[in-house]
Amino acid sequence: MVHHCGLYVAGHHDIKDGADAARALEPLAGRWAFLLFGAGLFNASLFAASILPLSTAYTVCEGLGFESGLDKKFGEAPVFYWLYTVLVGAGAAAVLFIPNRLLIKVSVLSQVLNGVLLPPVLIYMLLLINKRSLMGKYVNGRVFNWIAWITTAIVIALTGAYAVLGQ
Repeated sequence: MVHHCGLYVAGHHDIKDGADAARALEPLAGRWAFLLFGAGLFNASLFAASILPLSTAYTVCEGLGFESGLDKKFGEAPVFYWLYTVLVGAGAAAVLFIPNRLLIKVSVLSQVLNGVLLPPVLIYMLLLINKRSLMGKYVNGRVFNWIAWITTAIVIALTGAYAVLGQ
């Protein structure tokens, strides 16, 4: 029988590595929790190792005016392919050379950084989507604007609360 409770409530307060995380899932997922955790971790790793560098290479090349795209040959988009290769290599090197005990901390800190950077991104996106000269007839409607700005305000308040209260 699976008990519905949070990991913190179940007494798992200090997760230092993947093995601790898998053990912490046992009250929720049963004795095969390590397989569930392993499959999830493998899936997340596979996506992170391929999609993150790819989207970064696309964004950098588009922003700097270089040709980009997987539909292009190496000779047509050399900056894109080299950047993608360097990013994949840097990710592999980080995993190989960062001590295991720090990998969980790096993972958590990267998500904290994502959360802290989200408010400015949301604000700029909303400013752009409301610019009639840029979006034309696709500019935000009044109801969606209210929902989007309220959501952005909530995200900003939560980010501020996290900054003040810490972990």
